[in-house]
Amino acid sequence: MNKKKIKKIATWIIVPLMAAIFALDILTVALSNTYCRRYSVEQESFGGENGDDRIHFLNTANSDAILIESNGKFALIDSGEGNSNPRRKTAYKGYEKEVLDYIKKVCVNGEGKVVLDFILGTHCHYDHIGCFDAVVSDPQIAIGKAYFKKFDPLIAKGFEVEGWKIGETYSQIISDLESRGVEIVDNLPSEPFEFGDFTLQFFNTVTPRELEGRGENASSIGIKITKGEKSAFLAADITKSSGLEAILGDEIGDVDLLKIGHHGYFGSSSASFLRKLKPEIAIVTNQLGKIYPNVKWNLTMIAKVSLYATYDNNGIIASFTDSGDIVLTKNIH
Repeated sequence: MNKKKIKKIATWIIVPLMAAIFALDILTVALSNTYCRRYSVEQESFGGENGDDRIHFLNTANSDAILIESNGKFALIDSGEGNSNPRRKTAYKGYEKEVLDYIKKVCVNGEGKVVLDFILGTHCHYDHIGCFDAVVSDPQIAIGKAYFKKFDPLIAKGFEVEGWKIGETYSQIISDLESRGVEIVDNLPSEPFEFGDFTLQFFNTVTPRELEGRGENASSIGIKITKGEKSAFLAADITKSSGLEAILGDEIGDVDLLKIGHHGYFGSSSASFLRKLKPEIAIVTNQLGKIYPNVKWNLTMIAKVSLYATYDNNGIIASFTDSGDIVLTKNIH
């Protein structure tokens, strides 16, 4: 068969396939918009109308920086992408200033001091822990303790260690914490513990050995947050492709809100994982348009969730009210 004929056959296959994907993507976006009407998202006023048991999903583009607030306590789960990512070869925008400004605006105690009761790095990718260097080094921010599971190069892929320098990023943060005298907890608790009015539970505190070589995402710590009958799960970069969704799905149980794993990229939020968790609300730390089509399909066509993107809403707060509701507000920056 000559090259011209092969090209023609390929065109006849690829063009209809791309058209079908495009049509399905439009359909999932339309359904997503319909489902979002279940939860109206109002402008955030920071007046405390919905109480002080809240999860702040900061807008740091396609990176994670999540602040937990409850009854005057604050914890930072990941920190967003910093300004010096080793894998970036050209200039780009980091989010150190935005993260620092937000912490200093929100995490103020009764004495006027900026205090984080704890920080947690879910895993060693720079788009999750890159800003911790700036946070830990800032003398205006007091940190009670730091939860960091020890970096395990046997779990990571070679290019993550050699090219992305994730081990060096981890080591720099640990050095900064030691310089500040912050307590470092590398043996993370797996049992639930109280945090203000929330109950928190860490998942994947010890990475299963069968996930060696599956990539740093397989080290991701997930966090379940519960108040009364309502709960949320922050899925870090937990994916089906890393093997973690299958391992953790039954352990996590039902939740009302899911922070989608791995920013909605390929391999996250599989149909089986969503069926186990049964979320009504999903939040993605990304733009809605950057979520992979198959992930959108799972979220809208199978799980039928109300889906919101931090980038498109300039940050989102999920407030867990005393009356047992979850209220969403936007434009938190």
